[in-house]
Amino acid sequence: MGRRRKNGRAVHGVLVLYKPQGLTSNQALQRARYQFDANRAGHTGALDPLATGVLPLCFGEATKFSQHLLDADKAYLSTFTLGVNTSTLDSEGEALEVRDTSALTEAKIREVIATFVGPIAQVPPMVSALKYQGQPLYKLAREGIEVERKARNIIIYSIDVLAIRLGDSAEVDVNVKCSKGTYIRSLAQDVGEKLGVGGHVSALHRSQAGPFVEEDMVTIEALEAKREGGGPERLDELLAPVDATISDIPETIIDANTAHYFCMGQAVMDNKVYQVAEQGDKVRVRHENGQFLGVAEVTDDARLAPKRLVVY
Repeated sequence: MGRRRKNGRAVHGVLVLYKPQGLTSNQALQRARYQFDANRAGHTGALDPLATGVLPLCFGEATKFSQHLLDADKAYLSTFTLGVNTSTLDSEGEALEVRDTSALTEAKIREVIATFVGPIAQVPPMVSALKYQGQPLYKLAREGIEVERKARNIIIYSIDVLAIRLGDSAEVDVNVKCSKGTYIRSLAQDVGEKLGVGGHVSALHRSQAGPFVEEDMVTIEALEAKREGGGPERLDELLAPVDATISDIPETIIDANTAHYFCMGQAVMDNKVYQVAEQGDKVRVRHENGQFLGVAEVTDDARLAPKRLVVY
């Protein structure tokens, strides 16, 4: 998440930004936050500089619910270049090994890719933000240090092969739908190794993150153009609601009197909550006037125990 700024506006909501190639996710965040003049913002899962696509940004109180989006499923369009292993598992790294792919067939490529669909164990790449003894792996990688990484359980829901270009350095265009924690770079290399030739990612585009899709995206240039000649308030209409990242959680509505006590952090009675949820479930709580109040856990006596409140 981004750091809190001392100055700036109190802006609340979610912006689905198009991250262009060449920028880090934090650089894209800072440029968007500058346009909004927002005092608090953060992104919800980094994309590599090579990658483009859906980068949801949370502003203000929406940052309290960013973890839900970090844990959400994702979808990517990618090109796997077979026959070349690189130091970063993508095209920005140094070529470490080159192997001929001319013997590969389309049928063999499809057969191997299909074996990666379902629950699999994946070893994260060294060039990642995961930490080892307090140090991000990518910092160790820059120093030429490689450490053992434990395989992590992920789920590849589907891999649709969109195109295959055979030759001395074969390329495969894929559409991957996967669980949190999936590294497409590692997937590309693993596919290549199973084919006996190695591989890396040469193009990567995130097309979906949780409920957010490409159609929701706004470019940095669009933000700049909309603000030109006016104040940052002109951009606020582009924001999705504070609870947009948790739209898949059931919702319950409470009256003004109940809301008063709920917002004070007290568990409150909601006799109709069992119509949408069960004991132990999390629910979004909304005031009867439409205002989102926060997230609660349903207790065994039909009470809403506040877990995360918003303060506008």
